Amino acid sequence: MTSRSPAHAASPTPAPALALFRETVRPEWIDYNGHLSEAFYVLVFGHATDAMMDATGMDDSYRADSGCSLYTVESHIRYLRDVPEGAHVVVRTRILGAGAKKAHFTHEMYVVGAPRTEPAPDAAVAATSELLALHVDQKAGRAVPFPENVHGRLAALVEAAPAWAGQSIAHIA
Repeated sequence: MTSRSPAHAASPTPAPALALFRETVRPEWIDYNGHLSEAFYVLVFGHATDAMMDATGMDDSYRADSGCSLYTVESHIRYLRDVPEGAHVVVRTRILGAGAKKAHFTHEMYVVGAPRTEPAPDAAVAATSELLALHVDQKAGRAVPFPENVHGRLAALVEAAPAWAGQSIAHIA
């Protein structure tokens, strides 16, 4: 992984950000409690991961030509606020580290007022996802190094971790 100080200090020059991923919550995604079901938070975050892959050079043609893709090997999701049917959600993706064969990144989901709206700077986060993924050669069935151009794109996007990243689930005493 790209090195960071223990305090996860931001670099002097902020990394360029990935585009926000946008989605509208569909009626079939609503659970018996009247809000977004936990499985569909994962679906939206999965689509945001796909958008990140496209933006960093691991799109459909890359996967078809190379036989390689990202495989999630660990994730941690926090469900912080209810998301109602019809809500417009945006997901901000941050790359936290890019190693030779792995990527560490987060997603933050926000509910916004309209499809093309940006979340306010002080907007409440509805859910977060932190992931570790390996670059896998699907035919060989093992992790392999990223091509230099893909690794370079990921590395150029590395930014400081949000305060919530890296935390584990709390115990109930």
